[in-house]
Amino acid sequence: MIFRQLYEPETSTYTYLLGCQRSRRACLIDTVATQAAEYIALLSSLDLRLIYTLETHVHADHITAAGLLREQLGSKSVVHRDAGASCADLMVTDGVLLQIGDLEIVVRHMPGHTAGCVSYVLPDRVFSGDALLIDGCGRTDFQQGDAGQLYDSITQNLFTLPPDTLVYPGHDYQGNTVSTIKQEMAKNSRLGFKRSREDFIALMRDLKLAYPQQIHTAIPANQSCGSVTIAGGDCS
Repeated sequence: MIFRQLYEPETSTYTYLLGCQRSRRACLIDTVATQAAEYIALLSSLDLRLIYTLETHVHADHITAAGLLREQLGSKSVVHRDAGASCADLMVTDGVLLQIGDLEIVVRHMPGHTAGCVSYVLPDRVFSGDALLIDGCGRTDFQQGDAGQLYDSITQNLFTLPPDTLVYPGHDYQGNTVSTIKQEMAKNSRLGFKRSREDFIALMRDLKLAYPQQIHTAIPANQSCGSVTIAGGDCS
């Protein structure tokens, strides 16, 4: 597998490139519109054809490049059917298998941060989006967030993966790049130490975080695969 972890510093977003060495087919997970030219250059340098852009959810902090890449490269946008993004080419559900050359990626529905959150699972790693972060988890106070659902999604789904499964999150704000299921089960400050469901719900209720700066633009834009009309103009 060809693998690259890319970082967008303004929103601390990780984007992941996965490519099949034999077929030269590839996907990008959680793209950022401002980085579209970088993605295209990287794909070209690696002689890869972009098949899918995979979204872990409808983001509130940045605008996806899915629409731009579809227009320029002919890729297909993939989101969960509960994400509210009718623009997508493929609406997936829990357990769907995505094939990219020799790569097999399993979709796992992970509601809680948003209703349409998913993680993408390969044999040795999981791309957890904003559900499970390194030493943290996604917030649950908007976009159909539900702390109880998130607790169940992580503990009953992700934490059942093999302990040495690599965890690649959607964001990190401390410079971390990768963790493992074993490490998060033992040391995650929100979910580790066998924290109870009731304690987790209370913890999430009391966070009182400021909303993302781009939320009012990003959510409608991402429900349109990265395009939104603002004050009569088209922002793509």
